[in-house]
Amino acid sequence: MTTFDYAAPKTIAEAAALLAEKGDRARILAGGTDIIVQVREGRRDLDLLVDVKSIPEVNELVYDPTQGLRLGASTPCYRIYENATIARAYPGLIDAVSLVGGIQIQSRASVGGNLCNASPAADTIPALIAYEAVCVIAGPQGTRELPVEKFCTAPGRTALGNGEFLVSLKLPPPKPHSGAHYLRFIPRNEMDIAVVGSGVAVTLDAGKARCIAARVALAAVAPTPLLVPEAGAALVDGPVTDALIDKAAALAQAAARPISDMRGEAEYRRHLVGVLTRRALRGAFARAKEN
Repeated sequence: MTTFDYAAPKTIAEAAALLAEKGDRARILAGGTDIIVQVREGRRDLDLLVDVKSIPEVNELVYDPTQGLRLGASTPCYRIYENATIARAYPGLIDAVSLVGGIQIQSRASVGGNLCNASPAADTIPALIAYEAVCVIAGPQGTRELPVEKFCTAPGRTALGNGEFLVSLKLPPPKPHSGAHYLRFIPRNEMDIAVVGSGVAVTLDAGKARCIAARVALAAVAPTPLLVPEAGAALVDGPVTDALIDKAAALAQAAARPISDMRGEAEYRRHLVGVLTRRALRGAFARAKEN
C-alpha cells in the first residue's frame, strides 16, 4: 500500500474544499469496505482519503411517514435493517442491505458507499432505483439532487463532479397498497457478487386487483444498474395476472445487455433476468396486498 494523507472534516463545506483541491487524487471514506481494499491491493492510487463520518448529515437515518426516508451516505447497513419502522416501510431495501457482505461487513458498509462504488452488480442500487431514490450531492458550488438511476455512468464511475460527494439519499414515503422486493442469484453462498439482481416496486389500487404504478431495475446485466421503464409500464395495463407478470419479465429480459464472464454466460444471465423478475414481482405484489 502506498502512503497517502488522511483528513476527517467536520462539515460538508470543508469536505468539498478538500476534494476540490486534490481532484481525482482524493477519495471519500464512508464505510471503507471498498476503498480500503482497493488501495491496499494497488487498484486505487490516491493522495488523500477524506473520512466523512464526522459530518452529521452523512450519518442521518430519519424516517417520517409523510416525508419519507433520509439516509445518510455513511449510515451502515445494520442500522437500517435493525430499525423496525424502516424495515416495515421499505422491505425491498432491507432485502438488499441484508445481502451486502456478511454481518461484519454490514457493521461498516453503507448504502451510499455501495452506490458510489458504482459496480454494475451492486445489490442496493436496483432497490434504490425501484424506490425512486434521489441523491443529495454537495460540492464547492452548493447542493444538487439527482435521480439515483442517473448516478452511475459506467463501471466504477459516477456523475459526481470535481469536489462533489454524496451526502445522503432521499426515498419518498411508501404509498398505500405498495410493495417492493429485491432478489439476486449467486452460484454459491460464498460468492457475494450477483450474477443477476432484480429490484421491483409496485403499487396497487384500492381494490388491490390492479397495478397503478411499477418500477423494475436490474443489476449485473449492463454497464450500470439498469432501470427498465417499459417493464414497469407494462404492469399498469390491467388486472394483475401471471400473464402480465410474464410480459413485464420478458421486457426486462429484452432490455438486459449482459456480457459473458467467469460468473456466467450472457444467455444464462438473460434467462435469469426473467426468472428473478417474475419472482421479485410476485413477492412485491404479495407485500402490496398485505400493506
